[in-house]
Amino acid sequence: MRDLAIFSCGTIILGNYGFIISDRNTEGKIKAIVIDFSKCTGCRTCETVCSAFNYPFENKGMKIMGPGNPAKANIQVYHYNPDLDVPSICSLCPDNPCIKACPVEPDKVTGRKALYKDKATSTVRVDSKRCIACGKCSDACSSKRTGVIRQNSDTGEPMGICTLCDGDPKCVKYCTYGTLSYIDVTKDRDYFGMPPQKIAQLLYDKLYLRSN
Repeated sequence: MRDLAIFSCGTIILGNYGFIISDRNTEGKIKAIVIDFSKCTGCRTCETVCSAFNYPFENKGMKIMGPGNPAKANIQVYHYNPDLDVPSICSLCPDNPCIKACPVEPDKVTGRKALYKDKATSTVRVDSKRCIACGKCSDACSSKRTGVIRQNSDTGEPMGICTLCDGDPKCVKYCTYGTLSYIDVTKDRDYFGMPPQKIAQLLYDKLYLRSN
């Protein structure tokens, strides 16, 4: 990637925008998280609030927000040099290669594998009781899509799959710079399911090589 280098840790983009799709389709439109890369400062607030919401603590029978460890977040911000910040998140793909790659036999009653699509939110869910921690979903995501699915170092189960926070994405709610929006968009778009490295290369070519 020329001199483009990752300094730390998918987004789908159209121009300066990234789309995280939810395939609830109404007259060609879908509800999606939109990322404006021109506004992202790499502050990683999205990672903190995502982790805090999706990994809560339980105290006296009540769930409270977790500490917000960015390493556990379902959205990850990648920093590149020359200066580029690329948030990356589960694409919630309509064809779900991660679910197809799961080797667990579908349940005879529900028809679900260890990974399955939530009909209410169109997000991918994990049945911890049936997951065999084989990593095939992670491999499929890495080879065919954004590569956001990774294995939990303690359990081996997949992590990094966007939950949309049950319809109220906290990354959008607490984004300080208005980088993230949760709006209706058309399903037709460019750059679907690209990994952050490829997105960064495209942005690099557009922003830094435009005059060449």
